[in-house]
Amino acid sequence: MRTYGQHCFIAKALDVVGDRWTLLIVRELLLQGPCRFTDLRNGLPGIATNLLSTRIKELEDAGLIYREAAPPPVATTLFHLTTDGRELEPVLEALGIWGVRYTTAQSPDEAFRAHWLGYPLRWFLHDNRPAAAVQTIQIVADDEPIVLTVDHGTITPRSGLTPHPDVTLVGGPDQILGLLTGMIDAKKAAAAGVAVTGDHRVLTRIRPTTLPPALAAAAATMSMP
Repeated sequence: MRTYGQHCFIAKALDVVGDRWTLLIVRELLLQGPCRFTDLRNGLPGIATNLLSTRIKELEDAGLIYREAAPPPVATTLFHLTTDGRELEPVLEALGIWGVRYTTAQSPDEAFRAHWLGYPLRWFLHDNRPAAAVQTIQIVADDEPIVLTVDHGTITPRSGLTPHPDVTLVGGPDQILGLLTGMIDAKKAAAAGVAVTGDHRVLTRIRPTTLPPALAAAAATMSMP
């Protein structure tokens, strides 16, 4: 392990998780749950296969992840976070909220995975009608589907499709996030290419808590026609 050689809490933490890609591997395991090697590689566009193998080994040695030989039908190695690894979640939340100010527009050369929306949707939204029946929102951002389930006060995102969503949103990730968080209204979202089908009233059930200043400021600079 490379080390800063400093007797400091922050330096010691960065000795373990400060290398490039390390925290993004943790992000994938937090968002996706136990992952195959191919799941991690698909969630980390741009990483070399050998570097991913190296980072996994380093995280295992540090006690942050462990591997399991999964039985059929999976029949492959699955990687899990340990308790110590899961304790990095609030660190990633703080970094993500701080990083909002740098994501007001997506560059053409930047990759995107729909399941990455899972964190901001969890961070910034809450269920305004927790006594209401369970409802689902199908989101298709850049052709990748995720499902948002609103269930008695809990909002849970997951990758994939649901057979009978209450409402479906199709469009760019920034614009969908802007609509759901109230940064832009339905008219601006439609002008930006977001198609909404189904029961529009479901969208009034989920509304943001107080947005952090960086996210509120992003609304003013978000790319819109």
